[in-house]
Amino acid sequence: MSRTVLPKEPLVEALTAVWSAVETLATATTDEQWRRASILPGWSVGDVVAHVMATERMLLGDPVPEVAADVDAFDHVCNSIGAMNERWLEYYRMQDRATVLADYRDVIARRTAALAAMTQEDFDADSFTPAGPDTYGRFMRIRVFDCWMHQLDLCDTLGVELVVDPIPIVAAMYEIFASMPYVVGKKAGAPDGSRVRFVIEGPVPRTLNIAVDGRAGIVRELDRDPDLTLTFNYTEFARLAGGRATGSQGAVVISGDRELGEKVLADLAFVM
Repeated sequence: MSRTVLPKEPLVEALTAVWSAVETLATATTDEQWRRASILPGWSVGDVVAHVMATERMLLGDPVPEVAADVDAFDHVCNSIGAMNERWLEYYRMQDRATVLADYRDVIARRTAALAAMTQEDFDADSFTPAGPDTYGRFMRIRVFDCWMHQLDLCDTLGVELVVDPIPIVAAMYEIFASMPYVVGKKAGAPDGSRVRFVIEGPVPRTLNIAVDGRAGIVRELDRDPDLTLTFNYTEFARLAGGRATGSQGAVVISGDRELGEKVLADLAFVM
């Protein structure tokens, strides 16, 4: 099984940038906005902020709090990871906004110090990740993607402009790219021999080429014109991959095999 070896410093910079962006958004909210239902089922704006912090608390070794609520019975909780996340949120729902923000700043300071103390060898070491066994560096790229997606969730909920910072955007896009062969080959069932291209537009434009030869894989260049080209704005691509959008109303341009394109779009969401 291949291992994803990634340089430490751009990932740490990306994480600290997105954590700071989330804090800025959270600090600027009013009490009414803090309680507002987010675009994520069952979660308020404050819940989204607490969730970003809670995962980092677990990585620091802080114990998951005991709560009175039966979180497994919540309609929006679908699995054991969701239940664990919800226990943290129930705990923070009992705290006022100032306490949550103070905890957020403390946790992010501790995580930033912990990451600064790690070496490149630590980032290259084998690790658990939500995508299966890989390196700690891959885990941190997944964290960039997750935190950046929640920054986008907050912006979409609050109706504010997303701050364009290329460093976390690039890490998030490459984390999404890593799952696209599975989406194209396995979920959408692209036939053997297919050639698919994703064109991502925005502040850091990228092109992703996928060839299906027995199994789907990322290639630097296609050996012929693609059967399907999908063109997205970077935020819409992220929303679709994160299960936050449908790709309707002209948000995605399909060129070539429209039937395959519709299948890929229908199966683009890969997050838990």
